Amino acid sequence: MLGHVGVSMSKGPNPLRAGWNMVYALRLRTPGPGGSRGIDHTELASVLTRMREHGTRTLKDAVPDLAAYRDHVERTDPDTLSPDGALAYWINLYNAGALHRAGQAFSNDLDSVLRVPGAFSAPWATVARETLSLDDIEHGKIRRFGDPRIHGALVCGSVSCPTLRSEPFEAERLDAQLDDQMRSFLAGGGARLDRANHTLHVTRVLKWYGADFVRPSSMPTLIPARSADIAVAVSSWLSPEDALYVEERRPRVVFAPYDWALGCSIA
Repeated sequence: MLGHVGVSMSKGPNPLRAGWNMVYALRLRTPGPGGSRGIDHTELASVLTRMREHGTRTLKDAVPDLAAYRDHVERTDPDTLSPDGALAYWINLYNAGALHRAGQAFSNDLDSVLRVPGAFSAPWATVARETLSLDDIEHGKIRRFGDPRIHGALVCGSVSCPTLRSEPFEAERLDAQLDDQMRSFLAGGGARLDRANHTLHVTRVLKWYGADFVRPSSMPTLIPARSADIAVAVSSWLSPEDALYVEERRPRVVFAPYDWALGCSIA
């Protein structure tokens, strides 16, 4: 998310620092998956199951398990996977890192994952000889796959982030999983159409990353998109009735505030 780095809890995201980190991530090798290997995400699945059954505070005890999962997947070069397998790999690794940081925040009685020093900018994993922060993984790896639906799949340990999927992403089901995530994210509060006031209220994630939906072939892009174009670009994940209204009537778009308080819903 845009506010992962250079964030002041009192003033919100620092766009200049965040923009710099996006650009800096482009120093990394572009993903080039072309293999057929598989990879086991069982360790992550175990953490997600415990979270679903006992709540997010289980993250306090899951920090070692999340680190063990990272150590496990680090041994696989994602370029030896299929394209879908590699994208699933990077999303799972990123989410594991975000949950690890949230677990550290819970352990230290912090009110936001952003209070963890270097939460998204400090090194988290070393993959194929590249040492990567969570920002590096998001902007230098995941967004380069050119699929904007990842913005409904990545979590940040905050109240306003997308609902965490209670299963790892898998190559064989990735397209359906990402589609389901986008629909769930928007239906669960990411988008609300107010016909009476001709207004579409949407998550601030779309203010930060809406251009990825408008121009997916240019991901990752720093060039903003018009709010009306963003609304139309994401309308296919709304209900058919709301999608038709947005496409034909072009309601006013209002971006909701983003709550960085520590929390992560799971479903």
